[in-house]
Parts: sequence; structure tokens; C-alpha cells
Amino acid sequence: MATRFRKSRRQRGSRYCGWGQVGQHRQAGSRGGIGGAGKHKHFFIRTVIEEPDHFGHDPFNSFNRNIVQRWINVRDLNDVFAKHGTTDESGKVSLDLTSLGYDKLLGGGSISGAYAIKIAKVSESAKSKIEATGGEVITDEQHHNK
Repeated sequence: MATRFRKSRRQRGSRYCGWGQVGQHRQAGSRGGIGGAGKHKHFFIRTVIEEPDHFGHDPFNSFNRNIVQRWINVRDLNDVFAKHGTTDESGKVSLDLTSLGYDKLLGGGSISGAYAIKIAKVSESAKSKIEATGGEVITDEQHHNK
């Protein structure tokens, strides 16, 4: 239908010119929120489609992170020696736990037999238990100092 005057001209004199109340034509608030308002509410689908990485954690890896270490208890040494232990000419049984991927020897359990063990780190209780049976522990610090 043809109209005689444009809408902007027809609405002169009406208080808000077809925009409802006084704040509804001012800024982005009339379109569902100012800024990022509603991204987790009424604009969620739009946000997920247009910005798939908006939600979730930042995959930043801290340089102070704890490195996972493999450890072994004294109680497990007899089984490991049965599979991977070596005996030298003097009859001493030795094992390099570092080459097997272990980083630390802990003192849980008991041990039977004198063994020579090479490992990077050892707890005090594990060291005392091995030395009480006549064995020895060679750590990396001792190995580098020689």
C-alpha cells in the first residue's frame, strides 16, 4: 500500500517515534545486551557457532608443572631382579633401574638378598634397608662425582 509520508515524518510528535520506551533505541542493549552479554545465555547457540573456542580452559602449560616420575618400592625389587638382574664374576647381583625407566626407589616393604642398584633418586628408608642386607645403592650424584 502506498503511503503519503515516510515513517520518520509520520511519527514526528509521538514521543519515541516507534521505538518503544526511551532507552530502547539508544545502543546495543536493544539487541540483547551490551558487549558480550548473553553469550552463555540467550546468545549461546550463536556463540558456539561463531566462536567455538570462547568457552573452556586455555591450554597453557605452566613451566612449573610437576613432571610425572616412575617409582618402585623395595618390596618389588625381588621380582624385578628375577627378570632383569645381572650377576657379575664376584657373584654380586646388580640392576640398573634407570635403564628400566624408574626414577626413584621408595622404602615400602622388605628385601631379601644383597643387590647393587643404580637409580637416580632413593629415599632414606630404602637406602637403609638395602644397605642392611649388604647391598649398595648407586645414585646419579655419586656416579657423576666419580
